[in-house]
Amino acid sequence: MKSKNFSYLLFVMFVFNLSLIASPNYDFVVSKDGRGNFKTIQEAVNACRDFAERQYYIFVKNGIYKEKLVIPSWKTRITIIGENVDSTIIEYNDYSGKIDSTGKKFNTFTSHTCLIAGNNNEFQNITFINSAGRVGQAVAVHVEGDRCVFRNCKLIGNQDTLFASGENSRQYFVNCFIEGTTDFIFGPATVFFEKCTIKSKTNSYVTAASTLPTRDFGYVFHDCKLIADTSARKVFLGRPWRLYAHVAFIRCNINGHIVPEGWHNWNKPEAEKTAKYFEYQNTGAGAMTTERVAWSHQLTNEEVKKYDVKNVLKGFDGWNPDEE
Repeated sequence: MKSKNFSYLLFVMFVFNLSLIASPNYDFVVSKDGRGNFKTIQEAVNACRDFAERQYYIFVKNGIYKEKLVIPSWKTRITIIGENVDSTIIEYNDYSGKIDSTGKKFNTFTSHTCLIAGNNNEFQNITFINSAGRVGQAVAVHVEGDRCVFRNCKLIGNQDTLFASGENSRQYFVNCFIEGTTDFIFGPATVFFEKCTIKSKTNSYVTAASTLPTRDFGYVFHDCKLIADTSARKVFLGRPWRLYAHVAFIRCNINGHIVPEGWHNWNKPEAEKTAKYFEYQNTGAGAMTTERVAWSHQLTNEEVKKYDVKNVLKGFDGWNPDEE
């Protein structure tokens, strides 16, 4: 009887593995052990049709994928779903100043672990790590594409963890974890962070937005949590990489590592006239507003109405990631 039961169990496991490979829910399965269509995520991305007219779905089984993943501009409408956010990991270790075996020198813009240049791409249950250490700028995720979504993902790095790039890029992060040291969320994109955890690892700055003066919004943090390592006790919400930086923290829980003044001008007094640094009904020891810099602003009940995901990300085409 035991022999029959064991044989049946092996049969079920065999059928299950086959069903993953041929599942109608996924176009491709990636598995390091060879039990999928590909062993690397890059191969699966390359196999998706260029400028696709439908969404492609890639399932990535647990494992540490040591890849410098690139989704070029012609790879659009791809959804990559990890088996488990803590066990499905994309990791690389480039950093600004590093020189590879060919003599190529990396900079902030090429140091990424993952580059997303295509539009309409989505990630779920994936951890992205730049494991270079505290060696300067070392990007984990660099997003240039428009209408890109991250759900239940983790972005791990130090300086410059998330490069929200692309002047016309709109990005949505929901239920994500992002950690770093200095300016670890930076760039010119329009980004909505919903129910995310933002962790500072050292005394430094959370954001370094470079919002264009022609944009209505920059970064919006909504219902997020700001936490820190025990060594981080003096952290600023942001400083302006460019003069028109636009950042809003709305109904967030902010721990005491955030300094009372909240914001820094990056030694650019002129930015105090142009930067838009807003807060609304935040809670926690770091949310006290009595000592905030005079050039930051507390949103009114009327003003905050326009800072919802639908309005912030709508652009010219009415995009709403909550309706997808």
